[in-house]
Amino acid sequence: MLARRACGGTSPNPMVGALLYKDGRIIAEEYHRKAGQPHAEALVLRQAGAEADGATLFVTLEPCCHTGKRTPPCTDAIIAAKVRRVVAAMEDPNPAVRGRGLEILGSAGIEIKSGVLQDEAKRLNEAYNKYITTKTPFVILKVAMTLDGKMATPDGQSKWITCEKSRSYVHRLRSQVDAVLTAIGTVKADNPRLSARGRGLKSPIRVAIDPMLETPPDFEICKTPPRTIIVTKREADPGLEAAGVEFIHYDGCLDLKWLMRQLAQRQITSVMIEGGASLTGHAVTEGIVDKVVFFIAPKIIAGMGVFCPVASKHFRDIGSPYEVFNMKARHLGTDIVIEGYLR
Repeated sequence: MLARRACGGTSPNPMVGALLYKDGRIIAEEYHRKAGQPHAEALVLRQAGAEADGATLFVTLEPCCHTGKRTPPCTDAIIAAKVRRVVAAMEDPNPAVRGRGLEILGSAGIEIKSGVLQDEAKRLNEAYNKYITTKTPFVILKVAMTLDGKMATPDGQSKWITCEKSRSYVHRLRSQVDAVLTAIGTVKADNPRLSARGRGLKSPIRVAIDPMLETPPDFEICKTPPRTIIVTKREADPGLEAAGVEFIHYDGCLDLKWLMRQLAQRQITSVMIEGGASLTGHAVTEGIVDKVVFFIAPKIIAGMGVFCPVASKHFRDIGSPYEVFNMKARHLGTDIVIEGYLR
């Protein structure tokens, strides 16, 4: 899909692909690459030139119609190009658009059709859809575990539970989200970079929950681009400030829903949680998780008191668990990857 070529690159904008079809052939195809740059519709119309007259425009998302942003309304360009028909996979959930773009095009005499491959389009832009309608980011919970449900040995050893192909996939997942959320326990135990390593991959912002501000300024998360945000009860540390670290301050117990709103205010539309059992447990019980990705390695650690993937003070009984739906499972190297959505 054209739009998916920009996966991870358009936030806080959606991924959008567009093509123009005329006289039995595709005359132009393009996709939106980055926020602030031309939208897919503008690019495809520019590519087609005069040939756009009388053509059908297929587009992933309803064309925008609002002003006050970095790019002009696509509806104006579509009307000016004399496009005959517009087929949109879904309406834009943005309150500034939400059907008005299609309405404007229809009023201009352009034939309109919406809802073609709508489910696929909604899944493509699931992070944008949640962010634009709730002002909170889309949250993915990533867990790596053994076949007997352990994240680490009793002394904290966890490298490497999963195989190399799974670890490469995690790097791709990181490159597709705006931020990775972890906690001080993981930072101190592993000194991770939490970057996306691989050709063409962009690294996410790191967000570390560190109540007592124990993160050393020379640790990897403080040195790895693009930037790090520490969530803490303490005053900002000069050494960390000098390293370019930003801070979110809170009092009392940290409310993860509040934290998600704080991140959204910084235009963080998607977050992947990579932390220990306590953080994953809080994330699930506080209801911030939208999607889970579990990597299960064909290994057995055994033993008592070994770290489990999701730990919390409270549990659900068998009759009312946290349910995962639209679940998919596949092999990745020697591992099994299970992905699904939390109700």
